[in-house]
Amino acid sequence: MRVDIAPATPEDPAVIALCTEQQAEIEARYPGADEAPKGIDPRVEFLLARIGSEPVGCGGLKPLEPGMAEVTRMYVRPAHRGQGISRMLLQALEEMALAKGWRTLRLETGDLQPESIGLYQSSGYRRIPAFGPYVGNVLSLCFEKHLTD
Repeated sequence: MRVDIAPATPEDPAVIALCTEQQAEIEARYPGADEAPKGIDPRVEFLLARIGSEPVGCGGLKPLEPGMAEVTRMYVRPAHRGQGISRMLLQALEEMALAKGWRTLRLETGDLQPESIGLYQSSGYRRIPAFGPYVGNVLSLCFEKHLTD
């Protein structure tokens, strides 16, 4: 299986479709919690994973402050999970961050997403106190990683 990962814009129909699926999955996992981000932030720089011509996953980086960005909108379609695509996307996002001068990456995931927590911890991300819009959200778990060249 060959996975191609390439930049995409927030307006790309494949990115919009994947983010819509991600939002529906989050809403199903956290009913009534209003956990899902609404809309796609135009500042997010996306990477899109494809197998052949089929979009199978995405992830993005949103600038937070000089030298720091947030990993956001990480999603792989259920039929393609367990194949290492999330790990490939995360590694590609880290490489993109370094190329842009972002040396610290932060992210948020929910406490009912053990697969995400496992991916981030096994990739060197460490728990931190909630940041930004996640402060005070008891369902949010925040992580950070300092990148090196």
